[in-house]
Amino acid sequence: MLEPTTMRLLKACSAATLATQLFKRGLRNTFMQGVRPLAYPGEPMVGEAFTLRYIPSREDLDHVGIYANPENPQRKCIEVSPPGCVMVSDCRRDARAAAGGSILLTRLMVKGAAGFVTDGGLRDSPEIAKIAMPVFFGAPAAPLNLVHHHAVEFNVPIGCGGVAVYPGDVIFGDGEGVVVIPKHLADEVAKDAAEQETLETFILEEIRSGAPLIGTYPPGEPVQAKYRQWRAKHGPK
Repeated sequence: MLEPTTMRLLKACSAATLATQLFKRGLRNTFMQGVRPLAYPGEPMVGEAFTLRYIPSREDLDHVGIYANPENPQRKCIEVSPPGCVMVSDCRRDARAAAGGSILLTRLMVKGAAGFVTDGGLRDSPEIAKIAMPVFFGAPAAPLNLVHHHAVEFNVPIGCGGVAVYPGDVIFGDGEGVVVIPKHLADEVAKDAAEQETLETFILEEIRSGAPLIGTYPPGEPVQAKYRQWRAKHGPK
């Protein structure tokens, strides 16, 4: 489980800031491509990844009868997902069919999930857009998952939106998109990202007041001195 302080700091950050902090640590591929918010109640999504992997479907195996099997990976993944997790479904960036619909995502919400992410499609997307849980997806898709996707296993390493996701990684989502934070870096990234957010709030005030970019962003020593004074009054305690 995430430390409460880490959770609080991350919820005050943005995807852009977190991507920058991860870049500073040598991680360049952390922002999911082609994955956008569908339902976004307003507060950033933060939770540990609980993953589901799909492969391409095959007509002799993928028929509606498989849903009656209680071991169906798609259904079982939702049922065993822990509260506070972000379920991440790997659809190989194929949004032609749905990774889920309103009934499955409502069940996930009722179980206490922090959110849902897929690089595939979602059906019932107008209804899901109103759900009280963050949801990120590739595109609307009316066809059920069996048309193009075969669920094979859950809580394993996957790729989503071109980014590697390991179970337990910290998944962050806001109005811009989804960032994946390796679990072992979450505490330090959250702390440094919070400091960056504070600094950039100050810099933005300076730019709005007419300060030039050169010497302000990034801040030179005179601006850093001014920032230290400002931070003493306005920064996090």
